[in-house]
Amino acid sequence: MATTLRIRTAIVLLAAGLALAGCSGNSSHSAGRAGGAPAGAPIYRGDPSSDAGHGFSPEVDPADHPQSTFAMDIDTASYGYAASLIRHGSRPDPSVVRPEEFINAVPEQYPQPAGNGFTVNVDGARLPQTHRLSNQGDVRLLRVGLQTRAQNQDGRPDAALTFVIDVSGSMGEPGKLDVVREALNDLIDRLRPTDSVAIVTFSDEATVVRPMTRVAERSDLHRAVDGLRATDSTNLEAGLVRGYQVARDGLRPGATNRVVLLSDGLANMGDTVASSILARVKENAAKQITLLGVGVGQQYGDQLMEQLADQGDGYVIYASGLDDTRAAFREQLPATIPIRALDAKVQVTFDPKAVAAYRLIGYDDRALADSAFRDDRADGGEVFAGHSVTALYTVRLKPSAGGTVAQVHTRWQDPDTHNAQETGATVSVSDLNGDFAEAVPRLQACYTAAYFAENLRQSPYANQTRLTDLASIAADAAQRTGDQSVSDLAALINQVGD
Repeated sequence: MATTLRIRTAIVLLAAGLALAGCSGNSSHSAGRAGGAPAGAPIYRGDPSSDAGHGFSPEVDPADHPQSTFAMDIDTASYGYAASLIRHGSRPDPSVVRPEEFINAVPEQYPQPAGNGFTVNVDGARLPQTHRLSNQGDVRLLRVGLQTRAQNQDGRPDAALTFVIDVSGSMGEPGKLDVVREALNDLIDRLRPTDSVAIVTFSDEATVVRPMTRVAERSDLHRAVDGLRATDSTNLEAGLVRGYQVARDGLRPGATNRVVLLSDGLANMGDTVASSILARVKENAAKQITLLGVGVGQQYGDQLMEQLADQGDGYVIYASGLDDTRAAFREQLPATIPIRALDAKVQVTFDPKAVAAYRLIGYDDRALADSAFRDDRADGGEVFAGHSVTALYTVRLKPSAGGTVAQVHTRWQDPDTHNAQETGATVSVSDLNGDFAEAVPRLQACYTAAYFAENLRQSPYANQTRLTDLASIAADAAQRTGDQSVSDLAALINQVGD
């Protein structure tokens, strides 16, 4: 779908004769209908959630469409996969680069709420002096940050984890099933005796290697893991359907019930369409069983894994090797087991008296109709304990703008009661007045991650920044935060820019 949108975008603009001179070899790619893009493309006046022809989130006129509505997304696999490819000397295909996953891969330090749900944090700044715009105007950054409460491990509920493990032939390559075995054994040793684990494998068919088993029986679980071997083709549909059946059979009321899919996503048997696969497991999941996808391998089916997570009440991460996979199991499973919010959505309403145009960077495939925000039947995103969700906008202010820029609202269903709840915040012009050089370093890192993704996905906005400038901003933010993940971001940008 994403590739199709980009092709449509290129056709529209090539027909109009609008060529871009982008950074780092982007000159052959053209812009969509987006204000602020090169060649003075017009501000988009339709509903971004219903018009898919532009391919990239455009600048939108709030006089025609004041609301920006999207489902929350905590996936980070796009960034992890891109980072792995870059470190091995290649670039990711533009179609697998999702800016929101780059943004959300950079840790934040938002304050936490007291209970389920979110704190809403808003801030912003002027653009850095190195940022180049083709249209004149007073453009600011607006960051919307949402944070759930972390979980104290001593007080967390028990977990019932069903591991659905790809043992097809492609998983026999180094860095795939061998890594999964080691990391899973490590996790079993770290879980509590009262937690439960089931193991389902799939190649041509699905096999229940171990039904739901208390971790007190660690030796049986270790034997099951050590016996995993790669063979035959990849029937991911059979594996996931059987895994959800096992999870439903072993469902523990009051515990956190989760299916963990470990795969390279290269399905070649059975149904390979995410929506069709998940339609078969919907009854067993029933909003009680969430999904964590862990992608592995340099050859990786990103699109299928991402769609399964987005549509399967969960999220997906990418693990490039043993250290990453161990960290994923130690941090993403034990530390974030409880769910904090079901069907979480964001709606930002911009004031046309102050705002000439706005643009949401990323979340292209998570856009919702504005009417879906308070429709609790409409699917949103599931957010787990200790997670943050960040959205970055560019906002073009009108001359002499003052007062309110936007109202931010988030809505979710409580995981215990399923009652809908809302909270929000107001953004004023003064919130966005600060100089970028004086902005908090994590906002600077957020900007850097967003525009690094714009460069990699060959966006119409890629030529507004230079990789050398982004790397310098990231390096400064890394020094100010002392955060290794921000240092890693700076190193990746430098590697691409070489």
